[in-house]
Amino acid sequence: MKVLSVNITATILEGEWIGSQAQTGIDKRPIFGAVRFENEQVHGDVIGDKNAHGGYDQAVYAYAREDADWWEQEIALTIDNGRFGENLTTQGVDVSEAVIGERWKIGSVILEVSQPRIPCRTFAGFWERPTLIKEFMRAGKPGTYLRIIQEGEISAGESIEVISRPKHLITIADIYAAKNGERSKVEEIALVDELSPKFKEWVNSIRK
Repeated sequence: MKVLSVNITATILEGEWIGSQAQTGIDKRPIFGAVRFENEQVHGDVIGDKNAHGGYDQAVYAYAREDADWWEQEIALTIDNGRFGENLTTQGVDVSEAVIGERWKIGSVILEVSQPRIPCRTFAGFWERPTLIKEFMRAGKPGTYLRIIQEGEISAGESIEVISRPKHLITIADIYAAKNGERSKVEEIALVDELSPKFKEWVNSIRK
């Protein structure tokens, strides 16, 4: 399990497709050398809509190269690392089966799995693919957001070590499935202490 690339914003984009925030840093591309992860962000990265992205629970976004390869076959499009707007492109990690609250050690950084990525209008606009939101939800390959537990630096090629994993075993895939209407694990999800406030509020709303 390793990091294939660390990706940060290459160009700040503007356009009607972005929405009310007017700018987006979704155009992320690999960077050489060590990158600093601190203060709830990746150094050099840009977040346009801070209400929907960024902050403690969405400090870092990771996407598996294996899932990107699947998309290449599915839609016949070449997909470079960073194209999903991810900060970390991973290899050998089943990101969707990552347990909420499990911790990864990469370089000198410790990250904690927090919640799946839910696609938005900006994502579809960046890809110039109006059907992408529905396709992304249906595919069940959301990638994961992570919290920065220990600040430090990460470089491409460094190994990913899972150093702890909660006993509840609720995964990114479980929450994503619930978002898609599969409610069989809603009560279990509600008991997860490591769930972000945003998702705690959501899961409690659907339990009523």
